[in-house]
Amino acid sequence: MTRSRILVTLALLAAVVTVTACGRKTGLDTPYEAAEQARKDAERAKQPVPPEPEKPVKDKKFILDPLL
Repeated sequence: MTRSRILVTLALLAAVVTVTACGRKTGLDTPYEAAEQARKDAERAKQPVPPEPEKPVKDKKFILDPLL
């Protein structure tokens, strides 16, 4: 292998390792949970509090849900 091919391979490997290290290790927040957290953070920081979020509506079951 040529020197340039080795460098390209190493660069791609470094990019893959960098990208796989990104992200959260916990579950994602729903919009409601994120709005609640924003309210709590604003209260702690003594900033204007955003409006209270509406409670989420329960989803109806869909026939294809088990496939997901």
